[in-house]
Amino acid sequence: MKLNLNTSAVPTRENRLGSITGYAGGLHELLDSSGCGTLKNRERCFSQSSTCLSGCAVGLLSSIRDVAVVWHAPAGCHSFTNVLGDQLARNINASFDTKVVGTDLSESDTVFGALDSARSLAYKAYGQYHPKAIFIASSCVTGVIGEDIDSIVEELSEELGVPVASVHCEGFKSRIWASGFDLADHAVLRHLVKPPKEKRRVVNFKNFFESERSQITELFARLDVTPQFLYSNSTVEELSHLSESLATVCICGTLGTYLGNGLEELYGVPYVRTVNPMGMTGFETWFREIGRLADREAQAEQVIREQREKYLPDILKIKEEIKGHTAVIGMGPGYTYEVMRVCQELGIEVVHAAAWHLDHKYDDGRIPPALDYLRRTSPVDVALSVADQQNFEIVNILNRYRPDLYFSRHPGSTVWAIKQGVTAVFVADEYMIFGYRGTLNFAKTVRDNLVNRSFEKNLAARVQLPYTDWWYRQDSDSLFVKSGGEQ
Repeated sequence: MKLNLNTSAVPTRENRLGSITGYAGGLHELLDSSGCGTLKNRERCFSQSSTCLSGCAVGLLSSIRDVAVVWHAPAGCHSFTNVLGDQLARNINASFDTKVVGTDLSESDTVFGALDSARSLAYKAYGQYHPKAIFIASSCVTGVIGEDIDSIVEELSEELGVPVASVHCEGFKSRIWASGFDLADHAVLRHLVKPPKEKRRVVNFKNFFESERSQITELFARLDVTPQFLYSNSTVEELSHLSESLATVCICGTLGTYLGNGLEELYGVPYVRTVNPMGMTGFETWFREIGRLADREAQAEQVIREQREKYLPDILKIKEEIKGHTAVIGMGPGYTYEVMRVCQELGIEVVHAAAWHLDHKYDDGRIPPALDYLRRTSPVDVALSVADQQNFEIVNILNRYRPDLYFSRHPGSTVWAIKQGVTAVFVADEYMIFGYRGTLNFAKTVRDNLVNRSFEKNLAARVQLPYTDWWYRQDSDSLFVKSGGEQ
């Protein structure tokens, strides 16, 4: 990985990992072209919708307790800062005193500069809220006019006596919003994490909203370890000790690659690189590896046996009811291939999988575990596409395959599926398919949605979509040359 903490900037996923936002082909073709270095990005002349890496970076950092985020940006950028409310809604015991403040750049500021505004706002935030750390985040505007936020970081750190970090999250830097995750991780590694003084029986757990905090805490207790959830609800003091942990795990490979590999490279903290703990195979593989690193392999096997006995009979019973149905998946790359794997466990045939971008390798230089698993186990060469949240392509795919189910983590696309008469399952919660219990609940949700599809049918019969028959006749796969090359 060769992480460089001497610089405040982080190479984008396009430059660092060779990630792409345009591809259409098959699973094995994608993996073959990735392995031999012939995979090419397909440039787009039109993008219907996307999100911003700044929102990902600022959102993650604002979920840390007792910090201040100074966003050197116009007022419109602050519409992304809704993450704090999500944290509090999911953890009623959280005691937050985190503030996100903005410089509210004006037209005049874009001409004459406004670095003094960022500096004075940081002083004001410290004086009023007394944060344990301050993050100064850039934006597209400050990047265009060349505002040097690094120049005030060292000055503020010395004067205020708390860590002050710059976060270079100009939205135009990358088409891949997940690059914002890396920027947040880099700031934490560079300014908050300290060298280890002792080893602790703690496992760093990178996730979004910690909705299964209680279950995971109980499971980890069986291995005599404690989870440290990141970053939501964590404190600056807790983050300073990440280098002392037994291991780092993540609920999503896309979310965790930079931090996990960084902690391993810098401080020797092992990063668990198995498939994610979704589904039965995923949970067992993941939990066994944690048990091995915690030197509690026998205890891990005992937990797995108990989970099987409790949940497997019901899972297999529902599998008989839902197997044979077809599905299209449209999610981020960290979930598309994991949910595809779970669907195969449950006997659901995935006819097309669409990921919003593709990391054909992670920061350790290896293929994502979920893709590698599918290469070895997938019974068919599933059609794949890589798109940057393009709803106009999803409706084309759904119209062509007419699947029984559409799985998505983005509510904007589930709406289009339902309007086409396709049953949609919104996999919003990152832990919706976590472990045996989550797999059973997921299977029940799928069954319930398949049993009653009257809403989708009635809505589709009464809604006229804006797409013409000409667009539905287009085969999106034919618009791409093999391996996502040039037209």
